[in-house]
Amino acid sequence: MLLIQNGTIITMDKKNFKNGCVLVADGKIKQVAERIDTAGCRVIDAKGGWVLPGLIEAHCHIGISEEKMGTEGNDCNEMTSPVTPYLKALDAINPLDAAFDNAVRAGITSVMAGPGSSNVVGGQFVFLKTHGTVVDDMIVKEPAAMKVAFGENPKTNYGGQNTMPSTRMSTASMLREEILAAKQYRTKKQSALQKDELFEIDYQKECWLPVLEGKIPLKAHVHRADDIATAIRIAKEHDLSMTLDHCTEGHLIASLVKESGFPAIVGPSIASRNKIEVRFMDFKTAGILHKAGVKVAITTDHPVSLIQYLPICAGLAAREGLGCEEALRAITINAAQICGVSDRVGMLKTGMDADIAIFDGNPMEIFTKTLYTIIDGEVVYRFDDRASE
Repeated sequence: MLLIQNGTIITMDKKNFKNGCVLVADGKIKQVAERIDTAGCRVIDAKGGWVLPGLIEAHCHIGISEEKMGTEGNDCNEMTSPVTPYLKALDAINPLDAAFDNAVRAGITSVMAGPGSSNVVGGQFVFLKTHGTVVDDMIVKEPAAMKVAFGENPKTNYGGQNTMPSTRMSTASMLREEILAAKQYRTKKQSALQKDELFEIDYQKECWLPVLEGKIPLKAHVHRADDIATAIRIAKEHDLSMTLDHCTEGHLIASLVKESGFPAIVGPSIASRNKIEVRFMDFKTAGILHKAGVKVAITTDHPVSLIQYLPICAGLAAREGLGCEEALRAITINAAQICGVSDRVGMLKTGMDADIAIFDGNPMEIFTKTLYTIIDGEVVYRFDDRASE
């Protein structure tokens, strides 16, 4: 067993501890309390540092857009067809991408990773841990979401090829057509199964069933306010769950986003305003949406901005109106809930995965160091100059 003691325990649950302990056994959190007997335990002395659930990146392209690898390591967008729901990020993520090590060193223990936004439908995201050498062993949930995209990216990538979509109208139309075809496929399959008839599985449509059954959300790339509204409109038409990723102009239509009931994954607010649709990008967006009643997570959109700066992005959002407590939630429990994995990660609570980050202070402050990163009860990073076991 592993015991963390003498830490400021931020549980993201109902109770925190100014000087508390976390007990880990068999890869799970066994107990969180003010005092726990050290007998039979390997002890980590947090020395007053902050002990949090491992941080969570709710939208990124880690391992699928590899650092240092150029074209050879870029498998993020299949730009030969605008509708590719059957593609799995799982098949392209390289866990030896250097960015995974950067994530671990920043206290980030899990990520939602998947294809980019060039296509109307890009494929399936996977939620995974950040430590490992074989991606299959790192999976928490797969598939975890279905990527769809609105706005500049699909129309720019395909309009230049003189094919659809070249307008926002065609992007929306193609998505509606694909969802309708998936629903028709589901109906035919259900009818055949009820009649005990032979049914031929269509690989290109079968992937939609978890979305139609409400098991995973659409993961909508949206920046501009009108694109956010279109995404909401289409999801409501087909009674689908959805996350609003980037949601750059969400602060301009906060009441609509709140009314939709869909959560927002905001960012990368630290990146350049390199497109027209991100001209109103600002760290204030997260705070405005939160105050309107929207559940918010923060994203770096790695590699658009680097994943190790996730806690700094949360800190900037905190400064611009989100507040410290909610900013920490945006990179822990809120992110877990939005990604559909809050039964395993995002809190320090009995029975949860033992994914824990220990810092020498507030992780959202620039001078703070990560002392330990623990994933599934295993110490995978240790800052030797400050921490001791």
